[in-house]
This record gives sequence, structure tokens and C-alpha cells, in this order.
Amino acid sequence: MSNAFKHDFSDQVPAHKSRTRLPKTKGLKIPHLHLPSPRWYPLFGALAGFIFILLFIGGAGQDARARMSIEHTEWLTADVSTVNNQSPQERLVRVQSGDNAVSVLTRLGFTRTDAHYIVNAAKSSYKLKNINIGNAFKRIDSNSGTDVFYNIDAKKQLYLHQNSGESNWQSKIQKRQILTRHRLATGAIHGSLFASAEKAGMDQRTTMNLVEIFAWDIDFARDIRSGDSFRVVYEERFDDEGNMLESSIFAAEFVNQGKKFESVRYLNAKGKVDYYTPDGKGMQKTYLKAPVKFSRISSRFRTKRKHPILGYTRAHRGVDYAAPSGTPIHALGNGRIKFKGWKSGYGRFILIQHNTREHSTAYAHMRSFARGIKKGTYVKQGQVIGYVGMSGLATGPHLHFEFRSRGRAVNPLTVKLKHPSAPVPKSEMAHFRQQTAPLMGMLKDATHDQSWG
Repeated sequence: MSNAFKHDFSDQVPAHKSRTRLPKTKGLKIPHLHLPSPRWYPLFGALAGFIFILLFIGGAGQDARARMSIEHTEWLTADVSTVNNQSPQERLVRVQSGDNAVSVLTRLGFTRTDAHYIVNAAKSSYKLKNINIGNAFKRIDSNSGTDVFYNIDAKKQLYLHQNSGESNWQSKIQKRQILTRHRLATGAIHGSLFASAEKAGMDQRTTMNLVEIFAWDIDFARDIRSGDSFRVVYEERFDDEGNMLESSIFAAEFVNQGKKFESVRYLNAKGKVDYYTPDGKGMQKTYLKAPVKFSRISSRFRTKRKHPILGYTRAHRGVDYAAPSGTPIHALGNGRIKFKGWKSGYGRFILIQHNTREHSTAYAHMRSFARGIKKGTYVKQGQVIGYVGMSGLATGPHLHFEFRSRGRAVNPLTVKLKHPSAPVPKSEMAHFRQQTAPLMGMLKDATHDQSWG
């Protein structure tokens, strides 16, 4: 016990000396006070303490009971609902294997009854039995009601709305938001074109578009050299989930073996898009430079060559393009199929008679023919007619390609067949320059990187 407490207790009068004798006073009678017996003191102290505790609880107990009766989760939920009244609550679920519309809607928080009601309400606009794996359903709850969105494809979505306090749903088909980004990609080729383009920030689709634009001037299978360079101004389009939909090249420059090729996109008066040189000449020619993209030449046109299977020397009257099995084969130009089928050591074989009548092209060793291709079918330049394989006498997958002039095979790599397509009409040249000048300016602008539109 501390000294302070010892001091306090030392001033107290012991209990056995607590009775006090009052002094006698002359002429005054003072009644004698009967103090309780000391044995009752502990009882009085306990009673006083109990009364004090009751008084304390009486003053503060009401507030204590109120706080204890409200569970933490209740006021937390109240706070969250207040926030949700100010900003809509959004949920998104993607269609998985085995899903139907009802199962997806229940994962969004709807009861099965409500989910069936939503599916029925949507029928007037879109049948939700036609949902695809990976597509998204989105639910947004706000003060005004509930919105449900289903992304049908990259450009359209089903929209359903239920007003707050009502049971009916309204549905319609609406366009999805499309975001665009303009970019300038520049690079030099070291290794493959695809790897160099990817390093410059281009996706594979844009690289393929670049190849198609210059396919009449550059054989990307044999003409590309290390140090060749490119500059491309293009537009990328994204959906509202950030997925890239497509890209379009506006202007491009390709320097191949020191020679510069330029092209610019033009929307003509009839609403058709095509590519031209900056002075209005058509990029498209009568024939493509090669029937297979991104392959390598494994054997050239020779009058004498030892056959890899037969073992003896004979003429090789075409060019072999080595490529993975299944690589698409494109018609070199417009024409009609004169032969399609199996042709001895050529395996699966196609012969196209072109519009010039004096030219034909042959394609051999195919793995398979493209759908719809048969004798007499008219095909367009660049159309896929079959796929690389090794049918017939072949040691590996490749395309044996022949170019024939008046029935006689000539070297496809040396024949000069420009025949450009029609230029921009003189009546449209002013409009052509007005539309393409800004695009060529972006191509030359080294500071232009990217901008959102």
C-alpha cells in the first residue's frame, strides 16, 4: 500500500472509539444521539455503492443499450446503400461453356424468375438463346432503375431497361461505342518483317495490310533485305471493352533495296476505298508479285535441275515457295479455273486462265482446295484458291508455281507485267489531293505519334 493511502487511513478514528460524548452545557438539554452499531457499517456501505451504480446506469444506460442493439453490418450496409444511390453499381459476367442466358443472369444477381422474364422481354429485339462463349452481360443498378447489356458482336449490343419500382422491361438493339486511335509506326527490318513491325508497335493485321498494299511492287518472299524500312500511318478501332476490332492504313512508305514505294488511301466519289500513289496512279496491277505471302523460295526456275525424288535431271519450269502446310494460296490475277484436280506428280493442281487470255498460272502440290473452287469458277485476284501441302512428288510442304505465256512456262521472277489499274479520274484529282495531302503530311511528320479520336 502506498504512503498516500497509509496517511489517509491513519487519520481515521478506529471503529471501536467512534462513540462521542458531548460536553454538558448549562440550561440546555441536548438529546442524546443513538448512532448505529458499528456492525451495520459494512451493510450501509454496500447499499450505498449499489444505489450509486443504479444511478450511473440510469443516466447512461439508455444510450448504451441503443448502441449495442445496432449490429455493425447493418449500419455498414446503410452506408454502402447511400453511396450506391450516388453512383450506379455495375457488374459484368462473361458467357462460359455450358451457360445459357438464365444461368448468366442469375450470376448477375437476378432470381431465376426474373431471369426468365428478362429473356422473354428481349425476344422482340434479340433471342438470347443465341449467346456466344466469351461475350459479356453487364448489369447497372441506379436510382432510375436497372440496365442490362449483352454484347452481340463487336458493333452491336442488346439493351434492356427496367424503371425503378416497375416490373416491365423494354429492349432494343443499339450500337456499341467505338474508340479510334491514329498512330505512326516506323522501323527498319532486321530479321523478319513481322518481328520488325511488332517491335515498331504494329499488330499482325496491320502488317498484313501493309503487305497487301505493296504486293504488286514487292515480292515479300524474295525481295526483302535487312535494312529495308517502313513508315505507316494507320487507324486502330477498339470496342467499349478495349478489344481491338480492326485497323486501316491511311498512308505508307516502304523502302526496298534503296527504292522507295509510297501509297495513300483514297475514298472516291462512289464511296469505294482504294490505294494510290501520291500522284494518283493505281497501286493495283494485273498480277500480284507472289501467290504465297511470307514464304521463302526453295527452288527457282531452271532449264536443268536434278529432281529430288526421281533422281534424274530435268527442267524445273516454275518457282517453289516453301511454306508451312496449310498456308493460303492466292490467285495471281482475275481469271477462270480451267483445271482442278489430281495431276500426276503435281498432286492437287489448279490452272487459271487469266483475263488477258494469253496468260495462265499453275499451282501444284496443294494439301487441299478452297471451298467453292471447281472447274469453270471465276476467281478474283488475291482470292484464296487452296492451301500449301506436299501432294504428288514432293519432299516437303511447298507450292510449285508456274507462269505461262501462250501456254509456255516463263520465269515468274523475271517477267515484267506492270499494267497498273486505272488512276484517279481527272474530275476527282482536286478532291483526291485535298483528302490525301493531310495523310501524307502525317506520314512525313516525325513528331506524330498517336492521337485518340
